[in-house]
Amino acid sequence: MTTPAHPGRMLFVTIPVADLERSKAFFAQLGFGFNPMFSDETAACMPVGEQACVMLAGHEKFAELAKLPMADPTTHTLALYCFSVSSRDEVDQVAAAALAAGGTRADDAEDHGFMYARSFFDLDGHGWQVMWMDPAAAEQGPEAFAASAQDADGSGR
Repeated sequence: MTTPAHPGRMLFVTIPVADLERSKAFFAQLGFGFNPMFSDETAACMPVGEQACVMLAGHEKFAELAKLPMADPTTHTLALYCFSVSSRDEVDQVAAAALAAGGTRADDAEDHGFMYARSFFDLDGHGWQVMWMDPAAAEQGPEAFAASAQDADGSGR
């Protein structure tokens, strides 16, 4: 894997939510927790990786932070959010939890062999994808992984 250009740098992505407590409950159903040091009644910090967090901000707080008008995620794609999990089964478990918690299915599962993903919309209409990638594919890259898999099964050139 490539060495980060800025080791130790953290990523915070802030998204607007209509009802902060409702959104926190939704994401808690998917297994996420919240960092109380960076959360208050207007926003919640949801760690999604070792150095990455999604900030759920109520509309009023989001409007304070943003310099442009807030778009409606049910009619406009603002961004696509994807997080990884440790297995194919966990992809299905998280996607099922999202639907059970009130999310809606975005499209069919994607199975590329080395990568498996499912997509859903959260309670505010933001598009999320949960995915698993074979660790060797993540390390080598998809094309090199596919070539080594073909060589291993004798179907290579």
